[in-house]
Amino acid sequence: MPTAPAKRRVFILGNPDKSVVQDAIDPVRAFAEPHCDIVGAALGMDGVVALDAGAEYIVVLGGDGTLLAVSRSLGDRQIPLIGVNFGKLGYLAEFTVDELREHLPAILRDHDLVSERAILGGRVLRDDEQCFDSLAVNDCIVQAGPPFRVIDLAVRINGIHLTTIGGDGLIVCTPVGSTAHNLSAGGPLMQGGVLGIALTPLCPHSLTHRPLVVEHQSEIEIVVQRANSGTTVLFDGQVSFPLRAGDRVIVQRYSSTMKLVRNPAYPKWHGLVTKLHWGQSPACE
Repeated sequence: MPTAPAKRRVFILGNPDKSVVQDAIDPVRAFAEPHCDIVGAALGMDGVVALDAGAEYIVVLGGDGTLLAVSRSLGDRQIPLIGVNFGKLGYLAEFTVDELREHLPAILRDHDLVSERAILGGRVLRDDEQCFDSLAVNDCIVQAGPPFRVIDLAVRINGIHLTTIGGDGLIVCTPVGSTAHNLSAGGPLMQGGVLGIALTPLCPHSLTHRPLVVEHQSEIEIVVQRANSGTTVLFDGQVSFPLRAGDRVIVQRYSSTMKLVRNPAYPKWHGLVTKLHWGQSPACE
C-alpha cells in the first residue's frame, strides 16, 4: 500500500506590533493543522526561528513590511513566504485570512505558486573598511536628511563613473521595490521577474537626470561627496545607517532570492491594477 506523502512543515510568524495579528495566530493554526505540520508559531519578524524549527514554509501575518523584514532575516536560507495582510495595501502579502484558509491546500501542493524575487545586498565602506551591511528586498536609498540641503552623490556602474547627482538622494530598487518609494518618486514600474535594477534620483537639481534601469548583474557604487548631518542610507525603509562625506555605498544583486507565494485566485497584474489603480481612466460624472 503506497505511503501517504509527508505533510509540509509550516511555521506561523506574526508582527508583534499588531494586536489583530496576535488575535489571528491561534485561528490560523487551527485551520492549518489538518493540512500541514505546524512546527511552531511566534510573534516576531526574525525568520531564523522558523528555519531552526525545520520549516519549509512560513506564514507571515502582518503585511508587506513584515514580509520584507522576515525575508531579510533569512539571508541566504530563503524559504517560501505566505504573506497575510490585515486590511491595508497588501501588495506583496496577497492573502487575507479567509483566502489563506481557502487556498492553503493548493499552496502546499503546488510549488509553481512560489515566485522568486530579487534581493539587493548593500554595504557601506568608510576609509576603505566595511562598517555596515544589510539586505534589501525593496530598495536601498541614500537620502539627504536634515538640514535638508542638497547632497552630491557620484554614481559608478561596474567601476565606471556614470554621473554625479546633486539633489535629495538616490533610490536603488529591485523590481519588487519599483512599486514602493520608487513609484512615488516617478521611477519606472517593473514586473517582479524582470532582470534589472532601477536607479531613481530624488529631486535632482537638474533637468537631465532621469530614472534608469541597469542590468541585474551591475555593481552600483554611490560615493557621498557632500553630505548633511542627517544624511542616511536606508534599506527597505526599516534599517538605516548614517553617512558622511567620503563614504561609499556598494549595492548589487544578492546571491539568493526572496521566495514569495502568490495568491492563485489573482492574475499577475491584480495588485497593480486593483490596489495601485494603474492605467484606470479618470472618473467621469
